[in-house]
Amino acid sequence: MATLRRARIGRSPVAAAALLAVAGLTLAGCAPGGSTGPSEGVDVSTELTDEEVVLTIADETGFPVTDALAEEFTKQHPNITFEVTRDTFQNLTANAPRLLASDNPPDLIRLPTLGDTVKDGLVANLDPYFDAYGWDAWPASQLAPLRMTDEGVRGSGSLYQLGLGYSVTGIYMNLAHAETLGIDAPPESIAELEEQMQLAKDAGITPIMAGDSDGVVNFVVQAAMNQYADKDEFLSWMFNEPGATYNTPGNVEGAELIKKWADAGYFPSDINAIDYFTFVTRFSEGDGLFTFNGNWAAQGYQDALGDDVTFFLAPPAEEGGDHVAMGAANSFSAAAGSDNLNEIVYFLNWIHTDPAARQIIVDVTGASPGGDPSLPLPEVEPGSLIERAIAMSAQIGAENGQVDFMANTTAGIYAGSIIPESQLLVTGQITGKDFVERVQAFYEQEIGG
Repeated sequence: MATLRRARIGRSPVAAAALLAVAGLTLAGCAPGGSTGPSEGVDVSTELTDEEVVLTIADETGFPVTDALAEEFTKQHPNITFEVTRDTFQNLTANAPRLLASDNPPDLIRLPTLGDTVKDGLVANLDPYFDAYGWDAWPASQLAPLRMTDEGVRGSGSLYQLGLGYSVTGIYMNLAHAETLGIDAPPESIAELEEQMQLAKDAGITPIMAGDSDGVVNFVVQAAMNQYADKDEFLSWMFNEPGATYNTPGNVEGAELIKKWADAGYFPSDINAIDYFTFVTRFSEGDGLFTFNGNWAAQGYQDALGDDVTFFLAPPAEEGGDHVAMGAANSFSAAAGSDNLNEIVYFLNWIHTDPAARQIIVDVTGASPGGDPSLPLPEVEPGSLIERAIAMSAQIGAENGQVDFMANTTAGIYAGSIIPESQLLVTGQITGKDFVERVQAFYEQEIGG
């Protein structure tokens, strides 16, 4: 069993460079994409204009990486400035088609779910840029989830998105609480995780700091389901493959585990009144033994808790089993109606290739910067949560254990079904089977059967 240790922070070149390289090669382990031919009518240029241009970006709240990247890009290219607007994840997901179809669409939009935007011609086909910029040097598996066929199946077809970092999710543990409770190592199985949560509850410490006013308890819900579901079946459903279903025995077992945790009192009593910002703040202030979140939160938790926090992958159902974790590109799409398509794609390519931009991705998000794995690697702080996140990405890649977020499955499923049903699940008002059946019914209605 690995012993807990409190991180000592000091800046130096990354000692685990090979880990980051592996992470870049193995993130998003899906089938490579298909079509990469040029799109009709696109006048592609890889030269940045010398004219003054304002690029607009629609992003979600709570993710400052776009601001940092925009600032650095303008520093290097003063004729290009940015306007960044933000909305909540669920609002942005729901409103993306309307924004993209408007007379003045954002040049770039955070788009976790492509939905019907490809079929409706709302997002730009990036195939011609793939050829022009030589993105064939990038790992095909990195780009596969960002592709979609003409039939609306993700994982292959033309390229419609790129990532501003490539994420991994896990569990953060408050080490000060762990020491008080006599816990000397992260849990290595679901049963051990439950034992540690019960210790916390008995001591009056919140076992899991989470919130669900905006659905983010699904970091916990899916982490549980991942340990029992058939990963390939789960991905088939997320990628909208014909005949795929959410209503599987593994998904039901994972959802029933969440019901069990709700009944045991492992979640905050006011969980449905807590949003993402609030649960992050409360954990940062010392409330909770565990919290489920992504690598994008690593630096903030490190700043708040210093040496009293660690980060690890959700444990498998049985000790010694392979790990499964959610992870995906922080996916953005260029609007088909953008007047600045060449400029915004130049910006996207720059994020993957420029040393300063790649460093920003690592520093701000804790994620792999993606792109060509032969490029020089950013630096990380030894012993930091970001170094842990990079190692976790490498481990998930080596174990072929990465899956997408189920919230990305369709355009409407997160706000329309996952949020309201999970709010009932984590307060013990429905069973895990109810949850799975209701989400599947919504899915079938949305995709037409």
